[in-house]
Amino acid sequence: MIVTVASFKGGVGKTTSAVHLAALLSEKASTLLIDGDPNRSATGWSRRGELPFKVVDERQAARYVRDYEHIVIDTQARPSREDLEALADGCDLLILPSTPDALALDALLMTVEALHELGADKYRILLTMIPPKPSRDGEEAQSTLREADLPVFDTMIRRQIAFQKAALAGVIVSKAADPRALTGWQLYQDIAEEIYALGVQSK
Repeated sequence: MIVTVASFKGGVGKTTSAVHLAALLSEKASTLLIDGDPNRSATGWSRRGELPFKVVDERQAARYVRDYEHIVIDTQARPSREDLEALADGCDLLILPSTPDALALDALLMTVEALHELGADKYRILLTMIPPKPSRDGEEAQSTLREADLPVFDTMIRRQIAFQKAALAGVIVSKAADPRALTGWQLYQDIAEEIYALGVQSK
């Protein structure tokens, strides 16, 4: 399976999602994360500690991809239309993370519009950094997307300091020194279950 994580806007949990999806896929089969972001956020994350999968940048990808069953690609923010077309065509599932604020949702809708113009339909929206209750920002954004008939994950990733601690320590969130770390890990486990339930098949 090839899963690509892409966004027109930075700061929406793109790398966090790529890292944790790769960790979950690695529980099923060998998994490679390709760090295609010029910031090399996933590479830096892996170098600070230890992740349960291999991380390489896109220049090294050709050497390694044949040895892994699952590939997760962390892309650069704000991909061009040509990049987006290549990303959508080259994966089994394109995941579009977005925070529930208006600016991020506007950027998300631009991405979706471009995908529709390209005839790409194998994508799913992941709402991230959802503020804690009593805020209903996440639920309202999810409802708006569903009313627009857009595919969105049922599970939303809540905003938690545990994810920042995990990135600084170079580990997945379940290994972070934070009392809510396992709650964050469970959210990505639920996302993985939704992906499996979609019946995504590799090309």
